[in-house]
Amino acid sequence: MTEPLLSVRHLTTRFEVAPRTHACALEDVSFDVYPFQTLGLVGESGCGKSTTLMSVLRLLPPNARISGQVFFKGVDLLTLSEQEMRAYRWKELALIFQSAMNALNPVLRVDEQILEAILLHRLMPREQAWQRVQELLDLVGIAPQRGRQYPFQFSGGMRQRAMIAMALSCSPSLLFADEPTTALDVMIQAQVLELLKDIQKRLGLAIVLVTHDLGVVAELCDQVVVLYGGKVAEYGSVDQIYNSPRHPYTQKLLESFPDIHRPGSALASIPGTPPRLTDLPPGCRFEPRCFARLERCRHESPALHEVAENHFAACHLLEKSTPL
Repeated sequence: MTEPLLSVRHLTTRFEVAPRTHACALEDVSFDVYPFQTLGLVGESGCGKSTTLMSVLRLLPPNARISGQVFFKGVDLLTLSEQEMRAYRWKELALIFQSAMNALNPVLRVDEQILEAILLHRLMPREQAWQRVQELLDLVGIAPQRGRQYPFQFSGGMRQRAMIAMALSCSPSLLFADEPTTALDVMIQAQVLELLKDIQKRLGLAIVLVTHDLGVVAELCDQVVVLYGGKVAEYGSVDQIYNSPRHPYTQKLLESFPDIHRPGSALASIPGTPPRLTDLPPGCRFEPRCFARLERCRHESPALHEVAENHFAACHLLEKSTPL
């Protein structure tokens, strides 16, 4: 089997919110990303999806404490100095931010912002870099002359395309997309997603996609990580997660999504809210909201177990399986 491009093991991220008080945003998160594949991170808001991306890229504020291992092409990124890590950002690992309007500099023309990323890494002379900018704009469907405009002169879809062009400016191997279709209408969302699929096919990228939209995951992803309360609830192929969900949280998430095969059926909801990071349950994070909870779920946190080949879930109901 092909070696993973990115291998995350036991990733834990805590934030110091006050003296001797920590908020645990991620705990013991593990997954692999393989070349040319797309992995989706799904879950409710506050479950740790964006924090996972930022932890891998080491773009968190100074009060963050990251532990575990993040191997990229065999190198543990968490052991690198900040200067060494900068050599990986954009050149090997690029990020499409959640809000393009906030991520783009409002006082710089769009093509200048893309050029800046190329020149910062000294990949080529300035004249050649300008040519690269024109190629990138054309790749994402923006007329090169529009690159001379400012972000406020772009529509939401065009700003997102500009962010994608910037992320691709240094020819990365792995692209992180943090909810790339947020605040876009349905037609523009479809165009952006088709663009990502086309670019992945043409450039041979691996993608890690953060999204709330289960339809997007079904269409784009090969593997899925379901996060809840900063922990992995379930992890497997998109077929396994959608057709044989094993964790109660995954089951309820899928039931809350419209199914064309069940027209008119009521959508399920999950009572309650995700746990506060400073006041996490002592046992299973999902126990207070779980319809299948056991007494031990209140006190014991379940480990991630293999419930089928390369299909993992963290639930006491499934502990006859092999631990990860």
